[in-house]
Amino acid sequence: TEQGKLTADDITNIIKIAFDCRPGAIAQSLALREPKYQETAAYCHFGRQAYTHQGIKYFEWENAKDLSEYKGMTSAQVSAALKSSNYLTKWVD
Repeated sequence: TEQGKLTADDITNIIKIAFDCRPGAIAQSLALREPKYQETAAYCHFGRQAYTHQGIKYFEWENAKDLSEYKGMTSAQVSAALKSSNYLTKWVD
């Protein structure tokens, strides 16, 4: 959320740096192609403990990514981090 020195644009830039939002990358990071849907379809999809069983990740979306390194940054620092990142190569195929 917008708190302290970070604006909505800064938060958008942090998302560009920290997350690969291409559909295939989302499917891979959330392990959506693993055969586990009977388990994840029952009793709600969210708010459950993430775990791995026999090499299959269940509820991987519950493992939040740590973005605390950006909390103390200024707008200029976020912009500099965005320019030095590879977000354009992640976002454009």
